[in-house]
Amino acid sequence: MKYLSIIFLLILSGAVFASTEFRKFDNPEQQAVFENLTSELRCLVCQNQTIADSNAELAADLRRQVYEMLEQGKSKQDIIQFMTDRYGDFVLYNPPFKAKTGLLWLGPVAFLLIGLIVVFLFVRRKKSTLRSQAELGNEHSEKMKKIHNLLEKGEQS
Repeated sequence: MKYLSIIFLLILSGAVFASTEFRKFDNPEQQAVFENLTSELRCLVCQNQTIADSNAELAADLRRQVYEMLEQGKSKQDIIQFMTDRYGDFVLYNPPFKAKTGLLWLGPVAFLLIGLIVVFLFVRRKKSTLRSQAELGNEHSEKMKKIHNLLEKGEQS
């Protein structure tokens, strides 16, 4: 039984190495470009993951495609251009600023400004409400004093 469990564990350990991708490059510059590209390109099916970090099949296909294009001698810009032509600017982690991506870049700033304006108006309105309540409170206390004085004069007479 002991030998059977050892054989079973050895068989399972081979599956660990099967999931790891190994890419062999001709020079270290290609390796660096590959790692840089896979960290700059977004996985299209994962949320906020690069194709280097993703385990999705599409990400594996994109990594393979980047590797093949590098092996063909294409430059980093050629590969980025190919990917953006095929998948759009969404495939880039830092999309360029243009009309299509303007909302991506300006949207958060616009929402922040709108939020600050709403908070400013709310605080200003609250302060004016508190001031008017304080003034009403002073008028009310003065009226109560007058009423109290009138009642005291009425009792004395």
